Amino acid sequence: MFPPRLAVAEDFPARNFMQNEQPLKILILAAEIEPFAKVGGLAEVVGALPKALQALGHDVRLVMPRYRQVDRERFHLTTVSDSVAVTMGGFNVQISVCEGHIGENIPVYMIDAPRFFDRENIYGYTDDGERFILFCRAALEAVRTMQWSPDVVHCNDWHTGIVPNWMHTIYQNDPFFAHTTTVYTIHNLAYQGIFGYRILEVAGVAANGFLYPQIAELANVVDIMGRGILFADSITTVSERYAQEILTPTFGERLDHLLRSRRDRVFGILNGIDYQEYNPSADRYIHSCFDTESLEQRVANKAALQEYAHLPVREDIPLLAMISRLTDQKGLDLLTQIIQPILGQGVQFIVLGIGDQHYHEMLQGLAARYPEQVAIFLTFNSELARRIYAGSDMFLMPSRFEPCGTSQLIAMRYGCVPIVRSVGGLADTVQNYDSQTGEGYGFSFTNYDPWELFAAIVRALTVYRFKDTWRTLQIRGMTLDHSWHASAARYVEIYRNALAFHRAGR
Repeated sequence: MFPPRLAVAEDFPARNFMQNEQPLKILILAAEIEPFAKVGGLAEVVGALPKALQALGHDVRLVMPRYRQVDRERFHLTTVSDSVAVTMGGFNVQISVCEGHIGENIPVYMIDAPRFFDRENIYGYTDDGERFILFCRAALEAVRTMQWSPDVVHCNDWHTGIVPNWMHTIYQNDPFFAHTTTVYTIHNLAYQGIFGYRILEVAGVAANGFLYPQIAELANVVDIMGRGILFADSITTVSERYAQEILTPTFGERLDHLLRSRRDRVFGILNGIDYQEYNPSADRYIHSCFDTESLEQRVANKAALQEYAHLPVREDIPLLAMISRLTDQKGLDLLTQIIQPILGQGVQFIVLGIGDQHYHEMLQGLAARYPEQVAIFLTFNSELARRIYAGSDMFLMPSRFEPCGTSQLIAMRYGCVPIVRSVGGLADTVQNYDSQTGEGYGFSFTNYDPWELFAAIVRALTVYRFKDTWRTLQIRGMTLDHSWHASAARYVEIYRNALAFHRAGR
């Protein structure tokens, strides 16, 4: 069953909504939410956006699984429901619901189902499909028990992609959700949640069958993200550039045909960062706080970082940094081809992250051969990340693709000048410095080529020698507004448009 095609985006043009319009009841579903559980940028986004939505006057509530790592005492969780019945593939599962909070008392409901979520890791299990279908069904049934009927269910990534499908099938005639619209956000199209036919039986939508006969690789599999895209009232991505890129075969991850068929419902909204959380003038994790008026105090952070990393403490040596998953997608394959020439420029290089084992071994070998230039931390430590942002001179993000990226935004907030590939959200947020016009505040390259990356680094190193110009780039980056306020207002606009789509479809 396909959703009705009764209206297009142009039928509901972008507009400024009047202050007297009713606040929305917004339910946000996500597999990870900061500070409770985090694997990647999804957790940061879902942990920050609700605060900005609440500041605009809306009733926002969130739902996530309660994983083993989400400790009841540490996060002051309380039980709000001892037993909620959830249908799974013809049988019932009893779950409980507990509640934590973020921001100004924003509820975060947690689906407590130990059989599914009391595990060492968040993802990576053979039954991940069943686990997150259980989570989604439990989330909807939990708000029913609370008698809180949302105007909008905002779903994020493949883990929640079944929900828009349900709203057009098993919940289609449910009066509790009769006025509920769905918005589906793609944070990374590369992770789609692909399973066999049985997952449709578990989800209770087996009658739909396979939906992609025109795509050979997907004709006989179930792509949960694809179903979210197909059935959602509105679809968003995390930058305007990425919203255009995924309509093409190069970036569409085999779903470009489907996305083009719904392009009138696809919108790009740039991610922001939490400016209270990431504030160099009040960050308790860095050695010396600073702002644009006291940028000279930033030097102490560089010295403290060099000392911590057992590198020579020298202000004059350019310090490059990378905080990333260590995978091909993040440009590690480019970096390995030019790392020797980069080090030949006399720089220091710090890497923080985990990923593919062969990159672990390569970087460890590099640190052993160049102990006075290279420091590697094969972990993720948020406190150390802050110190790296605050102490490094340049930040590398040579991604193959990047839906949005928040690391470059944080780096600029902390006076660290980004060197990026001009793709996705990186292209939307980093303006290349032009020595002829004096415009720009970072360094970028276009083609996914190691020597283009090397040239961008050399350009940055050249400008670094001119301290006044470099300070200007730092200040420009620090004074950009990448807070969530504007993006949250755009989400509200999309929510209201989705409600209009939904009502037209009824």
